[in-house]
Amino acid sequence: MKFRRPKPVTRIDRSLRWLGSLLPKGLYARSLIIIIAPVVLLQSVIAYTFMERHWQLVTRRLSAAVTSDIAALIDIYESYPQDRDAHTLSRIASERLGLDVDIIEGDLPPPGPKPFFSILDEALSEELAQRIDKPYWTDTVGRSNLIEIRVKLGNEVMRVLARRSQAYASNSHIFLVWMGASSIVLLAIAILFLRNQIRPILRLAEAAESFGKGREIEFRPRGAREVRQAGHAFLEMKRRIERARDQRTAMLNGVSHDLRTILTRFKLSLALIRQTPEVEDLKRDVDEMSRMLEGYLAFARGDAGEAAATTDLRPLLEELQSDAERQGHATELDIVGDPSVTVRPDAFRRLLFNLLSNAARHGERIAIHANHEARWLVLHVDDDGPGVPATLREEVFKPFVRLDEARNQDEGGSGLGLAIARDIARSHGGDITLADSPLGGLRATVRLPA
Repeated sequence: MKFRRPKPVTRIDRSLRWLGSLLPKGLYARSLIIIIAPVVLLQSVIAYTFMERHWQLVTRRLSAAVTSDIAALIDIYESYPQDRDAHTLSRIASERLGLDVDIIEGDLPPPGPKPFFSILDEALSEELAQRIDKPYWTDTVGRSNLIEIRVKLGNEVMRVLARRSQAYASNSHIFLVWMGASSIVLLAIAILFLRNQIRPILRLAEAAESFGKGREIEFRPRGAREVRQAGHAFLEMKRRIERARDQRTAMLNGVSHDLRTILTRFKLSLALIRQTPEVEDLKRDVDEMSRMLEGYLAFARGDAGEAAATTDLRPLLEELQSDAERQGHATELDIVGDPSVTVRPDAFRRLLFNLLSNAARHGERIAIHANHEARWLVLHVDDDGPGVPATLREEVFKPFVRLDEARNQDEGGSGLGLAIARDIARSHGGDITLADSPLGGLRATVRLPA
């Protein structure tokens, strides 16, 4: 068999992974990006094309037209020196060309500040340099609606005032405003539509999570065809699981009834015969077998058929504390916040009983601490026993696993105590972990969603 070497991670792969880490993880946010990114890209391309083609092209043509009119006036003024009349030239420029022309004495003013970004100033300066081979001065900033151009004609200066709209496509902002407003409206519609499409998916996820925690929730498939198809598949899966659970429960009930009947016959027969040391040994074996049978059936059943309900854990914890103290174990109980949580009461009672029994079997002192946080109920069970090495703390949760100083053995020695406890916790959407205890032994931590 040939083994292929893994491909080396390139810079492009690292860049893609880094970019992927920056992207949102939620479907709603990613869908918004899928919708918004093409719209923004399209609008950016349109805006750039509009500025590049419309603003520059139209502005250059308008500037060329104004410059040609000024060049014609200069030619008239210089070609007929005997008929130089500023009033006549001004009248022709005003009536025919829409320009305000005046002949003044003096020199050109010093160059003023140029705008940082102005297509008009750039286009007008280029056209004046090409069409009028004379010194000139322009002001496209000083007056908002007017452009002032001065051209040096010997000892005189021709001053021309033109409207900005004659040399500049001034209505471009209307297009940009319309484009921005239409984009906002389209994005708002897309967001509202997308939210309605995401809501059925979130409802499906909520129903699946609630079913996994043993909670019943009313769910009816809605939304797009694919979402409804996933919803119907979930409901069908839910029905199959419930049917299999009911069949398993019925089978286990039958098996437990038959086995208990046989064990009861054994006990009755042992009670009727003469009591000898051998009979006492048989009684202990039968009792041991009965406890092991109950443990196996509890692990196989998982108490999954029980309905979840909001339960106040304070009475249950106080009862377990009293039981541990009657057995001679000093037990502390500390509850912070409201200890109410939605659980299957009997199953959760068995979880706590297994943890307390495990702590009582290996320690003398027991401490129970419950803290109801914002979203989680955290419960610690501490003891002062020998503890479990960190490398073996996951092993003790495996069914039927026994260590040399096993802490996962229940009363019958079946090795299912912690396995059953973790199975119950995970069926509620939580988990159980083991760590070092402040008392010097083992700490079992239960985390359940509130």
